[in-house]
Amino acid sequence: MKVLVDTSVWSLALRKKTLTEEEKKTVLEFTELIKEFRVVMIGPVRQEILSGISSESKFNELASKLRYFEDTVIETNDYEKASEIYNLCRKNGVQGSHIDFLICAIAINRNLSIFTTDKDFTEFCKVVDLRLHTVIL
Repeated sequence: MKVLVDTSVWSLALRKKTLTEEEKKTVLEFTELIKEFRVVMIGPVRQEILSGISSESKFNELASKLRYFEDTVIETNDYEKASEIYNLCRKNGVQGSHIDFLICAIAINRNLSIFTTDKDFTEFCKVVDLRLHTVIL
């Protein structure tokens, strides 16, 4: 199964220098997903990954590496589904970002699991039917 990888996992792998044992397992799992060609990228996650990099050379280097991962096309029904999820979550007292809800919608619409360290997604699972990828190493 393909896996939509959230910014939190990319950041662990690309930016963080000192990792806990749990974070090391997450990065190792992420590396395995890449080797298996199972990683799915979307434009908003790419934007989040590249945002905040002050060095132009580091930005260009990372942008070049990320081009290996083609963006999944986001369609109208993805935005509509994201809005539905937002409305359902809000009605149930669950907060989240617009990009997080878009990630949920794309995963649902394409039968993907989501790989994240963001605990908000656990809350979203209480309201909508999502599959979260778990570290199996």
